Amino acid sequence: MNIEKMKEKLEKALQLDECIVKGENGHFQVIVVSDIFTPLTRVKKQQLIYAVFVDEIATNAIHALTIKALTPAEWQKQKHFI
Repeated sequence: MNIEKMKEKLEKALQLDECIVKGENGHFQVIVVSDIFTPLTRVKKQQLIYAVFVDEIATNAIHALTIKALTPAEWQKQKHFI
């Protein structure tokens, strides 16, 4: 799996304001920003992202996935540190 395909898959599955994907060799970092994360707990946010990649995780195309799922307000506070 490459970062372009991951980004495309996330943007197709979810309505995102921002989508950043980094990584290689099965280890990836994802930063996604959307209002859809506002009512969700951190665990629910991660579950939503993992659900997009369930097939890739099952086949080990994605071995490790670090997720930052943020609301626009959280992104405004944190984007300077990322």
